Amino acid sequence: MTAEISPKDRFITVYGRNPVHEVLLDPDLHVDKVVIADGTRGSGIREIQQAAHRRGVEVKYASAERVKKLAGNGRQDQGVFADVVAPRMRPLDVALATGQLRTVLVLDGITTPANVGMILRSATAAGIDGIVVPRRGVASIDPLVVKASAGVAFRAPILKAFTAAEAVHDLKQRGFHIVGLDAGGDDDLFSAHLPEPIAFVLGSETAGHGPEVAELVDTWVSIPMAGGVESLNVSAASAVVCFELVRRARS
Repeated sequence: MTAEISPKDRFITVYGRNPVHEVLLDPDLHVDKVVIADGTRGSGIREIQQAAHRRGVEVKYASAERVKKLAGNGRQDQGVFADVVAPRMRPLDVALATGQLRTVLVLDGITTPANVGMILRSATAAGIDGIVVPRRGVASIDPLVVKASAGVAFRAPILKAFTAAEAVHDLKQRGFHIVGLDAGGDDDLFSAHLPEPIAFVLGSETAGHGPEVAELVDTWVSIPMAGGVESLNVSAASAVVCFELVRRARS
């Protein structure tokens, strides 16, 4: 029997009048529902209602406080949000139970939405099996992340877990080789022995990896740099890592 998946692990919530209208206009996206705060009027609301009607999307109404809570951003929700189905998003434990994961990326402490969005885009483009976006300690998937991903966030193989440390622990228990990226890493990314299944952990640019995560890392690697460059932005580094992992898997 398959465990029921929480709505939080099935939908990406988009808030704000323009973002909600945009997802309703995209025929490739499945919008589950739109929720509008009671009494909300003004620019964009009628257009949202009309677009939802044309798509056959249910429009619900709730108190302003309820909308703020469900949208997750009371300052920018503008009285409306939409739940968009993310068909490849699921809890990490559900994905692990399938036994099909071979290459996984784990985000640890990356709080800049633009970086999270670009990582989702590059990892999905490379063909990584799963990208762990923890509920705590990482930027939530909001309109800023969606925009930075160029819309790829809706189709990305996102895996949900509570924290990066819990995710890495669970992956290690399942036999994944845990690899951390660090400028001082002992091994070169391109020559290191990196057996599958593999989970690659990306830390924040300022704080690096959390101590609980760092203790679980099996191998530390670095990306060799030329021209006096010390490091790459985490989203650029993730692209290098993802395509290298997929290259190895295919060779």
